Amino acid sequence: MVKFITEFNYDELIEKSLRNVVYYALKIVEEQGLPGENHFYITFRTDFPGVIISKNLKIQYPETMTIVLQNQFDNLTVRHNSFSVDLSFGGIPQTITIPYDAITYFADPYAKFGLSFEHLEDEEDELPEIETSAKRKAGNAEVISIDNWRKKS
Repeated sequence: MVKFITEFNYDELIEKSLRNVVYYALKIVEEQGLPGENHFYITFRTDFPGVIISKNLKIQYPETMTIVLQNQFDNLTVRHNSFSVDLSFGGIPQTITIPYDAITYFADPYAKFGLSFEHLEDEEDELPEIETSAKRKAGNAEVISIDNWRKKS
């Protein structure tokens, strides 16, 4: 059932669209592998509902964790709301599952591209929102901000 809305939440629509960038980038990698020297840094909330990681990783990374998809990963499976991948941690292969809404940062340093997402605590639905800082640099990746288009309160 579709929820009836009384006004458009364009921030939420943009948020969903930008998370789709992550989905489509991962989908390309699932189907053909990483092109050229592209590689991904993905930071996510380990305490987010739907994240599946081993107990040892959860103890080591109780709130956030960053993974790198570059040379050594297997079985990338991209679904509509999440993805899973096999990675090795301390020589031990493990499968992790990450919902897109758990992602706080996605970057492809080779392409100098990055997206930063922030989870708001004071929102009723606790919907994630794009970082509110003006355009900034994060490492070598440029973070895209939508502040210029936000409705001013």
